[in-house]
Amino acid sequence: MLLQGVQAAQRRERAKAILDDVGLEGKYNRRPAELSGGQQQRVAVARAIVSNPSIVLADEPTANLDSKTGNGLLEMMKKMNKEKKVTFIFSTHDKMVMDYAHRLVLIRDGCIVDDQIK
Repeated sequence: MLLQGVQAAQRRERAKAILDDVGLEGKYNRRPAELSGGQQQRVAVARAIVSNPSIVLADEPTANLDSKTGNGLLEMMKKMNKEKKVTFIFSTHDKMVMDYAHRLVLIRDGCIVDDQIK
């Protein structure tokens, strides 16, 4: 936001609001080591969407997360897709992530071998 010329007070306000959106209300001053893996992933999502992008590329978004935390992260992204109209494009091998997708494109050896809309 700094590079976009957003004033400091507005940056703080937007940062707090997006942290609230991803379920990290009240954790504004925590360091990464003080957050769980799932919370750190949520911070990464918050950083990616705080500037209101139309598209977010997410490489293995549930990597190193247990299934419950991964599910929570995907539910949050699904909610942001609906409410904020953010399109998430995932690169993944995780079946759970694939199950959340509206469209699934299978790429093998650099070639599209399947493209299905659910």
